Amino acid sequence: MQRLAELETWLATRYPAGTFRLTRASEDASFRRYFRVHLADGPVPSVIAMDAPPEREDCRPFVHVARLLAAAGLNAPRILAEDLARGYLLLTDLGTTTYLAALDESNADRLFGDAIDALVKWQLASRPGELPPYDEALLRRELELFPEWYLARHLGVTLDPGAREALESVFALVLASNLAQPRVYVHRDFMPRNLMVSDPNPGILDFQDAVFGPVTYDVASLFRDAFVSWPEARVLDWTVRYWEKAKRAGLPVDPDFGAFYRDLEWMGLQRHLKVAGIFARLWYRDAKRGYLEDTPRFMGYIRAVCERYGALAPLLRLLDAIEGRTPQVRYTF
Repeated sequence: MQRLAELETWLATRYPAGTFRLTRASEDASFRRYFRVHLADGPVPSVIAMDAPPEREDCRPFVHVARLLAAAGLNAPRILAEDLARGYLLLTDLGTTTYLAALDESNADRLFGDAIDALVKWQLASRPGELPPYDEALLRRELELFPEWYLARHLGVTLDPGAREALESVFALVLASNLAQPRVYVHRDFMPRNLMVSDPNPGILDFQDAVFGPVTYDVASLFRDAFVSWPEARVLDWTVRYWEKAKRAGLPVDPDFGAFYRDLEWMGLQRHLKVAGIFARLWYRDAKRGYLEDTPRFMGYIRAVCERYGALAPLLRLLDAIEGRTPQVRYTF
């Protein structure tokens, strides 16, 4: 309550008392909170106030990436006012309709088409040195969330030395594939929950963790989402559309689509293992509900990729053993 009162006092330095009211706009997996500031008078009906306690969150990456997105010609919130020492930002309001809420069979091609165009623009703006590197240390740290939080904490599974060695063999292969890819700007959560239906479309949110990393990462995030799944044929079609536009734009995607798609699947595997761990951690460490229920979607993604590539068989056997499944004949190549 103290933070909210301090936020209202800060807002009153810009908008006189009685000319605005606050409602909760959204909350994410971090310690940030967002409030919609409804304005009684002015050129816009509302703006967004971010409350990011400085002892837990640093607003500076958000401000920096917001400016990179704007420079790339993309629709991200503009910074109207900032108090970085106290952890307050005032942002333009991109509306209330997320891609996640709006997507259906009739509009998915159009909305994803806009998202693909935005992603290509974002990647074309890439310059080394602007964002932290998505390097081996960070990628590995993320992978370790899977055995630590999903297997050990959520399932209560302790890996014996042989199982840990099998998991490590897969981790090494996945990391080698990820690190061999060309580098571009990576939003890191470029998914329907963080894209807004807006004009121009899409509006882009939750970008403060952006890094300089593998070219397939945001594509995997967009089409193999944490909260909604699509038939494989549609995912393949949208991925081809991205790849063709990226090639024409001169982005460093593999000229062979089969090789590009393999890179994307192995990048997606890294992300899905990480997110399974994060969702478990959000529940057990942070008491945040509503994430673990989507874990089966991620395990489905993980299994599907492992079934397609023989080199990933050790992970599939480990999952079979943990889940008590009878191993099946697998497609491998």
